[in-house]
Amino acid sequence: MAGNEPVTSPDQHKPTNVKLARIGGVVTIAILLVMMIGNHTGTTEDVWLVGISAVLALFMIADWLLRKNGLNAD
Repeated sequence: MAGNEPVTSPDQHKPTNVKLARIGGVVTIAILLVMMIGNHTGTTEDVWLVGISAVLALFMIADWLLRKNGLNAD
């Protein structure tokens, strides 16, 4: 079974549309932050929404810095 699979190098596994993924990340962050507006009274939901969007933003910033410096993380 392994003999029939093609041999590929790691740079052949790059994402095909990085721009679309970045736009999706920004839209997801915006949606998470808009979800804070609602009829809930506690702040637990707000903490989770801000925390998840902050982690996603950190990952996007780290990816941008790696790509800017030529150190691809893929």
